[in-house]
Amino acid sequence: MTETLTETATPSLTDPRVLRGIELTWREADLLDRKEYEAWNALYAEDGLYVIPIDPTTTDFDNTLNMVYDDARMRGMRVTRMTEGHAIAAVDSATTARTVSRFVPVEVSDAEVVLRASQVLVAYKRGRHDLWAGDVEYRIRLGATPAEDLIALKVVRLVDSEAAVPAAGFLL
Repeated sequence: MTETLTETATPSLTDPRVLRGIELTWREADLLDRKEYEAWNALYAEDGLYVIPIDPTTTDFDNTLNMVYDDARMRGMRVTRMTEGHAIAAVDSATTARTVSRFVPVEVSDAEVVLRASQVLVAYKRGRHDLWAGDVEYRIRLGATPAEDLIALKVVRLVDSEAAVPAAGFLL
């Protein structure tokens, strides 16, 4: 049974399933800030997607242009690039600090939690701070225990996605 929450319903952030989803998103943010990319990738379901669309309203990621559209194979290649030091992004990557907050439960069931959130990321590199902000959608597949929960979908909709966005040497 899926409980879909409407704008008029009061979302329950205290629902244990919702809390599990939020905790997973915070774990992901921590791993990314510590540059533990292999552990980050392990948080994703085998069929999970990591997407950064250019069109902030699209839901058809297969048929629109995206800055990032990573399935398991592409995430693995990205992690290799970020960890082996052969890419400029890996050699001189920014130090990041991200905050994921403003969680809104969209769908809640015993199998899955869909959350909307806001993310603000500060990246520091070569004496300069850059700010990245966006709305994030997470589809969390719940396992038998919190340790088995996986990200089935992460969509980062940057607030400036339709503008010229600089290349990032880190994952959002």
